[in-house]
Amino acid sequence: MGSNLEQLYCEYLGEDSFLELLLIPEGKFMMGTSYKHEGYNSEKPQQQVNISSFYLGKFPVTQRQWRAVARLPEVGSALNPDVSHFKNEFAPVDNISWADAIEFCKRLRKLTKKAYRLPSEAEWEYACLGGKSTRYSFGEEISTDFANYDGSLQYDSNAVVKYREGTTPVGTFPANDFGLYDMHGNVWEWCADPWHEDYRGRPANGSVWELGGDMQYRVLRGGSWKHDEWECRAANRRKDPFVNWYNYYGFRIALSEN
Repeated sequence: MGSNLEQLYCEYLGEDSFLELLLIPEGKFMMGTSYKHEGYNSEKPQQQVNISSFYLGKFPVTQRQWRAVARLPEVGSALNPDVSHFKNEFAPVDNISWADAIEFCKRLRKLTKKAYRLPSEAEWEYACLGGKSTRYSFGEEISTDFANYDGSLQYDSNAVVKYREGTTPVGTFPANDFGLYDMHGNVWEWCADPWHEDYRGRPANGSVWELGGDMQYRVLRGGSWKHDEWECRAANRRKDPFVNWYNYYGFRIALSEN
C-alpha cells in the first residue's frame, strides 16, 4: 500500500461488490472524556494521542461485502455467508463476533495481498470525531435524524422517527467531516484492541494496545440501533468476549497507508 493512493480507495471483492475506504489524515486528538460527571471510568483519563494516516471503510461492512468474502476459501475458521439477522444486502452485516471479523480480514488479506485489519480503538475514535472534540461527530447533541439508535426516550420535538428497531442501509444518514458514515449507531463496531479498564498507561501513538489487556474481551465502539444516544458517544467503550455475537454487532475495515 503506497502513500500515492487517492483519498478514496476501492477494492473489488467479486460478486459485483466493492469495498470503499477513505484516507484518514494524520493528526492528534484528545482520546476519552474530560467531562467531570460524564462518561465511565473506562473513558479516562483523557490523553492526547497521535494518529498516523490510514484508510478506513467509508461504511461498516455490508451484508453484500460479507457474503463475497465469506465465500472465499477458509483461512482459520468457517464463516456463514448468510449470518445476518436482518436481511438487506446494503445494511451492515450483523451477528458478527470479533473472531468472525478477524477471519474476514485474513481472507481479504489473502485475496488482495494487502494488510487489511480492524482499526485500533484510538484510530476508531479519532476517525469518528472527524476533527472535532465534542460528544458526537455532529456536535454535543445528536438526534435520530442523524443516526440509527434508540431515541424513544430522548426528547427531540423535531425528530420524526424515534426507534427503527433494526439496522438501516449504510449511508442513510449524513457523513461526518472525514466522509465516514454510520460511526454512531446502526451496529457496534469491533476494534482490534483487547479490553483495558481505563487509559492509564495507554500508548500515545494510536497503535493497538495489547500490553496488559484482557485478551478474552475485545472493544466495540459506536453504539447501535438498539442502544440510546449515550451509548453512541464517540468516547464510549463496550467490551464483550471475542466469540460473542449479537444482531447489533458488526465491524469496519482499516488499512495502513504504507
